[in-house]
Amino acid sequence: MMSTRSLRLFLSVLLLAGTGLLITAWVRKPAPVAPPNVVLFFMDDLGYGDLSCTGALDYTTPNLDRMAAEGTRFTNFLAAQAVCSASRAALLTGCYPNRLGIYGALGPNSLIGLNPNEETLADLLKERGYATGMFGKWHLGDNKQFLPLQQGFDEYYGVPYSHDMWPLHPNQAAAHYPALRWIEGNEPKQEIRNLDDAGKITETITERAVSFIRNHKKKPFFLYVPHPLPHVPLAASPKFKGKSERGIFGDVLMELDWSVGQIMSELKQQGLDKNTLVIFISDNGPWLNYGDHAGSSGGFREGKGTSFEGGHRVPCLVRWPGVVPAGRVSNKLLTALDILPTVTKLCGARLPKQRIDGVDWIALLKGDNTVTPRDKFYYYYRKNSLEAVREGDWKLVFAHPGRTYEGFLPGQNGQPGPSTETHEFATALYDLRRDPGERYDVREQHPDVVAKLEKIAEEARADLGDDLQKRTGANVREPGRLTSGQ
Repeated sequence: MMSTRSLRLFLSVLLLAGTGLLITAWVRKPAPVAPPNVVLFFMDDLGYGDLSCTGALDYTTPNLDRMAAEGTRFTNFLAAQAVCSASRAALLTGCYPNRLGIYGALGPNSLIGLNPNEETLADLLKERGYATGMFGKWHLGDNKQFLPLQQGFDEYYGVPYSHDMWPLHPNQAAAHYPALRWIEGNEPKQEIRNLDDAGKITETITERAVSFIRNHKKKPFFLYVPHPLPHVPLAASPKFKGKSERGIFGDVLMELDWSVGQIMSELKQQGLDKNTLVIFISDNGPWLNYGDHAGSSGGFREGKGTSFEGGHRVPCLVRWPGVVPAGRVSNKLLTALDILPTVTKLCGARLPKQRIDGVDWIALLKGDNTVTPRDKFYYYYRKNSLEAVREGDWKLVFAHPGRTYEGFLPGQNGQPGPSTETHEFATALYDLRRDPGERYDVREQHPDVVAKLEKIAEEARADLGDDLQKRTGANVREPGRLTSGQ
């Protein structure tokens, strides 16, 4: 029989053991939060006014309107450059495209492309353990060494460049273009021969994106969906043809909205909705001389291919339930350059080793309106011409030759109207807070602002160069170049 002393000792040991277990349980760290999935939609030539939540008429975009209502709509969001390849290079690297030696819209069999030495958003998230998939338009070099699988993506299915770069281009001088083919991984697949085939583009990309979500639902993923439309030539599937009162352009927008809805629905069905960051933006403004086959700049001046706001200002919707405030509108200046540093930080990935130009806007994204992540932006175009600079609401446009759509009758039925690339724009200062249409030059009233913006322009020229002044920047890197035998 146990003595009283022994019993007391035994009970003390049990008490201490139990207390230790309780303390261990109390101090145990909570289970780590899974990194968010990321879905990035990137439209082609979608203008600021092309969603029903931003003023579109004669068709509706209910899925995108719902995304805006369930997330935040950023009204002062700029594409990095107002043209295809340059804009895409900037989005994936966080760099001004001219820093990378990328400009314009790269054609078939281009001798240059995005340098594989650059670290893309896909590279960085893949290193973090993400599955990475891209379905849509690439347009950063169509040679194998430049394609998405060499730029951080595990899976790719899409078109290598704009789908008007084909033998049916309305400009018959461009009929030398080779056949346009889908690419899967690194391999060319079936040809897109006509508008009926082109009408399958949106549906095909959507099916691939939905399948990617299903196949990778058990690990974090980055899904990049750069839709080739509503870039011309416009084409819709039979179930959307004739559905809008806006003609084929409205039909295309309704199908793109459907595509977004299908992907969002799949996230919910797989239980991924609440831990997925979804971003919807466009590569540049509308190609206005295509008239009834072009979108709307929402009242901003000019469109695609210009350094005015109609070329750069695009819709931006961001949704992440419980993290990004719902039903909110933010007017803070943001750009496509800022996607990479923001997403990598949210996902626990590192930044690229080489210099980038984007800024992190997580605090603003989460609802802190007291922060101003970005106050400056450089408007470069052509090969490397600094055409304007901005700080806050002030924008100084420099004298330059450029594209204008004004004064020209737009085209109809898929045929472009005339425009000019050699219009001489004069130096002008605009207050975008009062004059977002850039109509009133106020240089004489604000010489101090002009001096400040000219100083910012000098910083840009020293860093990135300026063809208008025949200056070379100190920090410009080389694009990828086609190696011999490729």
